[in-house]
Amino acid sequence: MTTPTLLVLEADPPPRLGRLTGRARIVHTDESALPEHLPHADVLLVWDFTSRAVREAWPGEGPRPRWVHTASAGVDHLLSPELVASDTVVTNARGVFDRPIAEYVAALVLAMAKDLPRTLELQRERTWRHRESLKVAGTRACVIGAGPIGRAICSTLGALGITTALVGRTPRSGIHGPDDLDRLLSRADWVIAAAPLTEDTRGMFDARRFGVMQPSARFINVGRGQLVVEEALADALTRQWIAGSALDVFEHEPLTPDSPLWQVPGLIVSPHMSGDTIGWRDELGAQFVELYELWAAGRPLVNVVDKDRGYVPGH
Repeated sequence: MTTPTLLVLEADPPPRLGRLTGRARIVHTDESALPEHLPHADVLLVWDFTSRAVREAWPGEGPRPRWVHTASAGVDHLLSPELVASDTVVTNARGVFDRPIAEYVAALVLAMAKDLPRTLELQRERTWRHRESLKVAGTRACVIGAGPIGRAICSTLGALGITTALVGRTPRSGIHGPDDLDRLLSRADWVIAAAPLTEDTRGMFDARRFGVMQPSARFINVGRGQLVVEEALADALTRQWIAGSALDVFEHEPLTPDSPLWQVPGLIVSPHMSGDTIGWRDELGAQFVELYELWAAGRPLVNVVDKDRGYVPGH
């Protein structure tokens, strides 16, 4: 039996794949050499999940990997029309980031409710200024994105006494559909975007949606940057249509030093780190090895992406 070729689209630090020694011929590549190696690979591990090189390099006809795994929750950086049309299986890192992102969202909610950014500013100024802060228990949150991350966010915020409403692609038990979104936004104190990027969700948070929100609402995005029309958000904050916002993902990353978003009043900027806790890369590597063992044994893979929808369907 021929040893399968595993192609790794590299990022630093590289994944720990020692458990696959002798069980796979591991070839490492960068973006420039990816087109050359793709036709000869059985499996592609997209370790550099910020790269869009797979979309550009994926072969339309002829040999190609039978399975592609991305070390990320989002898959929009992969799904070219050619890959979607192919019989190649795509999997993602579903399950690794759920709790860390939920904790990060809870931290942002508490930070904004308790005015912690201003407290730190006043400390640097050595200014004693008493203020009153918001009690989060009893407030309402609308979470958009009904996957594991969205559900974990609801659970974590619920532990703080926040009433949560979860919005997904289709309505089902415990989950609202898109038709309910505007009504829920108009009542929410916290609006949290945790949806995948699809044609239905791209730019969904625009001037109209920010206008639907109440002036006391805060908006948080831990999904994909392209869910938000950033100019519309900046305008809504400047005009005080909403009370505050926190973005962990952006349309273009990294955010450049001259980006106007750094100076938008009431906006907290973080560098796409909400899911990245100590040891997260080792978890991603271990998850891939477990999936590889399933694949090599001819057993069904988990975390299989519906390529037409752009995410792993819920159960």
